[in-house]
Amino acid sequence: MRPLLCFVVLLSTFVRFAAQEVKKGDKHAMHGLHADAKAYIDELEDPKRGEYQKPYQVMMALDLKAGETIADIGAGSGYFALRFAQHAGEQGRVYAVDVNPEMILHLNRRVRELGLKNIVSILAPPDDPLLADGSLDRVFICNSWHHIEKRPAYLSLLKKMLKPGGQLVMIDH
Repeated sequence: MRPLLCFVVLLSTFVRFAAQEVKKGDKHAMHGLHADAKAYIDELEDPKRGEYQKPYQVMMALDLKAGETIADIGAGSGYFALRFAQHAGEQGRVYAVDVNPEMILHLNRRVRELGLKNIVSILAPPDDPLLADGSLDRVFICNSWHHIEKRPAYLSLLKKMLKPGGQLVMIDH
């Protein structure tokens, strides 16, 4: 299992700031919203999320390049996927993967409204992101890793999906 950890890039500065900003009950309260898609989307897109999620700092730390292919696992409403699409540019590709059909529908509407052509949404089962082996420059998982039940098996799948030299970036509470 130790070699697999080499693929995990922790954005330690971000994680330190996020841990300071998120109150202990907040992340658990958000979990209760999964049954109410509208409330959950409202929470995910709350402007206050920027205070603890630090999207600008995350994007700068990732230093995405035009043309990259990135998978946003647990993309939810598209909070990061939409940002990735801007950085990846027309030649890049963003796979927004989620297990919730309501999140995918919401994200598809946003993609259409914004006229984005480089985001592909994927409704996936909880144990497989349904992406091709060797197809990704990066895998990004934000606040979703703790929901994955069989983490070693899932991590093995992600490793196969990365191109040589690809990165797995994980941010979690």
